[in-house]
Amino acid sequence: MVSLRKAHQPSDRAEYVPPYPGFETLFHVNLEAAPRDAHIKWPDSIDQLPGEGDAQFRLFSAMETALRRLDTVRNDSDVVLVHFPDSWSFATRGKHFDAHDALKALGAKYNIPTQVINDRVFSFSHAASRSWRLAIALYVKAAGTPWKLAPLKGVPADTAYIGLAYALRGNQRDAHYVTCCSQVFDMDGGGMQFVAFEANDPVADIAEARRNPFLSRDDMRAVLARSLALYQGRNGGILPKRLAIHKTTAFKQAEIDGAFDALAGVAEIECIEVSPASCWRGVWLIESRRSNSPTQPSGYPVPRGTVVIRSGTSALVWVAGNAPEVSSKGDYYQGKKSIPKPLQLIRHAGSGSLELSAHEALALTKMDWNNDALYDPVPVSIRYSQRLARTIANVPDLPRNVYPYRLFM
Repeated sequence: MVSLRKAHQPSDRAEYVPPYPGFETLFHVNLEAAPRDAHIKWPDSIDQLPGEGDAQFRLFSAMETALRRLDTVRNDSDVVLVHFPDSWSFATRGKHFDAHDALKALGAKYNIPTQVINDRVFSFSHAASRSWRLAIALYVKAAGTPWKLAPLKGVPADTAYIGLAYALRGNQRDAHYVTCCSQVFDMDGGGMQFVAFEANDPVADIAEARRNPFLSRDDMRAVLARSLALYQGRNGGILPKRLAIHKTTAFKQAEIDGAFDALAGVAEIECIEVSPASCWRGVWLIESRRSNSPTQPSGYPVPRGTVVIRSGTSALVWVAGNAPEVSSKGDYYQGKKSIPKPLQLIRHAGSGSLELSAHEALALTKMDWNNDALYDPVPVSIRYSQRLARTIANVPDLPRNVYPYRLFM
């Protein structure tokens, strides 16, 4: 943490990573250690943790005891750092337990943001990259906004984006959904609140549900009504003029009907399936230097942002690709190797330009506040909701409630 206060020059990804100026210079706020009462030291060996039961049970109890104690001095800190040594790895992750997800669920219970630290952070040799990643995470978890969406040409100012991700719960005879619905962003980059919603209607066909999870009309109406209320609560009761709903699987007709039921007051509604187009690849052709051929393959992938319209309701967009504008040395491909896959966008409801939907998906890949990469492989509306759905699936007793995303980062 002391190193975050200092400036560092990049030593990896030199064509992309800028110098790290120090936390205070970067965010105009001090990075301070909490008083000693807010520091809790666990024993070096997980076997020395108090309580009975196996190592995972004692670890969970230790986390809950620690957060309960820190809740009594809640005003002394903004973010809690938790160190899981590598020697504890046999207990931090198992078939039915994930310490990271359990910690996030406990943090949500006490409204305490947490930052997990493992041993790699102490040996990581690239100080600038480490500092960027930790500094951004801490700033966001302390309720800061590091960056936001720039105005998008053609997109109404009062536009909101909702991501849906589903997690099956229950046994094979009585499986049902927990739907993570994220009112991820409005156009000024705010929001980031989640509805953790448990579907009321049971699943009739488990095989179909696992292939293509979906909600009933009533459940879709209920979860989107709560999400719309979150937007209105943040925007003085005003409805969005346009609402784009993203999920990774196809929208069933019942879901579309439920969406339009809940959003009757919204002028424009788009239901967009956003999924990897695994069977598609692209090669970027440039002018050939040989006289016998007009073109030749470029040495870099298809440029990031390239869109190919497949039909009136379907398009491919390369969110991963060559991005020379962000590099100090020209061409820059974040993945370095392999040929990037495009995302496939399929519009199940709504109208308008598919290029506009692709532009929005592209912009939302840059809105993940939990890393220092140029982009995420999928829009943040998808990524954030997937993360919370995974946490809910791993921690089934997490109350169905509304949560800020920073508690789950």
